[in-house]
Amino acid sequence: MKVKVLLFGSLREEAGRPELAVDLAEGARVVDLRRTLEQRIPAVEKFGERLRLAVNLDMASEDHVLAEGDEVALLPPVAGGSGRSLQCTLSDQPLDEAEVVRRVAESDTGGIVTFVGTVRDRARGHDIEYLEYEAYPEMAEREMEKIAEEAARRWPGTRVAMAHRVGHLDIGDAAVVIAACAPHRAEAFEACRFAIDTLKESVPIWKKEVASTGQYWVDDHA
Repeated sequence: MKVKVLLFGSLREEAGRPELAVDLAEGARVVDLRRTLEQRIPAVEKFGERLRLAVNLDMASEDHVLAEGDEVALLPPVAGGSGRSLQCTLSDQPLDEAEVVRRVAESDTGGIVTFVGTVRDRARGHDIEYLEYEAYPEMAEREMEKIAEEAARRWPGTRVAMAHRVGHLDIGDAAVVIAACAPHRAEAFEACRFAIDTLKESVPIWKKEVASTGQYWVDDHA
């Protein structure tokens, strides 16, 4: 059987293409695909357990049995940091903090807390020239939606909106905007911190830093 494998970030660059068609035996599992890909893309083995695999937009265990035509995404460790969802979107255009707030601010709002993550000119001891962000769009937006839903569950009455930029970002550009609205300020602060911390850990968005000394993918959240 044949499955389609999507590649992102450093995996895509190492393979020299954004996707692969891989032939597997009937009944093959995710772990079998992983072992097959380790022979073709050394970074798959390098990432080890930090490399997650999603099958048809859902995270999959190593024992998950694959089927003909499955779409498997290889997700390197994310580097915190098309729009279908009203509240959580990706965009290759500049982000507007006020517009993100408007997505969730309503008449019961007593507190609004926002976080804006911007591109700095120095990181990891390097002088940064610009950043490039890449995402698995459909899954990234869905994972952001899950974070917003979890925030609302933890802090009833809270609403969270998120926008993340992809593509080329210059120094000073906003890479991510989080807005949390709640009847009271304490819940808004908590929800905003939870949203950005969780986004940086789990949403499939990858960052390349282009510095004066070279360029590299940031394979751990930063």
